[in-house]
Amino acid sequence: MSDSPVVAIVGPTATGKTALAIALAAHFGGEVVNADSMQLYAGMDIGTAKPDLAERAGIAHHLIDVWPVTQLATVARYQILAREVIDEILGRGRLPIVVGGSGLYLRAALDKLDFPGQSPEIRAALYAELDELGPAVLHRRLTELDPAAAATILPSNGRRIARALEVIELTGRPYSASMPDYQSVYPTLHLGLDRADLDERVERRVSHMMEAGLLDEVRSLLPAGLRGSPTAGKALGYAQLLACLDDAGTVVGDLEVAVAETVRTTRRFVRRQRSWFRRDPRIVWLDGAASDLVALSQAAITPTLEACTR
Repeated sequence: MSDSPVVAIVGPTATGKTALAIALAAHFGGEVVNADSMQLYAGMDIGTAKPDLAERAGIAHHLIDVWPVTQLATVARYQILAREVIDEILGRGRLPIVVGGSGLYLRAALDKLDFPGQSPEIRAALYAELDELGPAVLHRRLTELDPAAAATILPSNGRRIARALEVIELTGRPYSASMPDYQSVYPTLHLGLDRADLDERVERRVSHMMEAGLLDEVRSLLPAGLRGSPTAGKALGYAQLLACLDDAGTVVGDLEVAVAETVRTTRRFVRRQRSWFRRDPRIVWLDGAASDLVALSQAAITPTLEACTR
């Protein structure tokens, strides 16, 4: 366990986590470590709200654009990458600021979290069922076996549903039982952002993404294999637009319906993120709409930094 501090900025989508992380990194001499599972993919910029070079304001960002869209993402693989980066930043005397809304990825980077083994045979059988029956059927099974796990996984996320069922069959225990108590690997201050206007912000965010060229971004990733990707191709916004495009990138579906579905699904995802993060007693919650948010965050972080450097 390291004695050097880490800051985590967590919370639902569209709360302003990225902007706050960059402001705090500039103030404290920090570097940003991405914990958004989809910002790991190169080329998925608009739909993941990935900060561009101008928005990064000269602050070093890590674990962005590290995988092609065809890469199968696993939390265990991310854990290795994240801890290597965090340790390297700490080794240079800088402050790692881990930011994102992917709760399991954040816990993998920062907590004592080990992952159950794998069974290729069980997984192959579950994937065959997934292809034949669809994710909703497997999600109902997961709800019967482990309601706590099912509540944290989208019914459309077939890969994660299959993984949960694999662990249950492999270990004989609920998938949720593999999540330990909240024990950090690093001295970590967890700042959580939430705000009351997220429904409206999500709708504006999706509208802005479409205006910024999300449809063309999805088209550009078709030759790279986005449609067949087991993870990137299921990302919010991307999956809905892929359903409207043929393999040549021609619109064959109703874009208005796809946009509305993206808004609806993202709002549902926000509720799941809230449920996940609100269970963590370590998080200090702040109003993402506060006019003095940066000052409040600085005031929360400073005592932790001082305590770790005594």
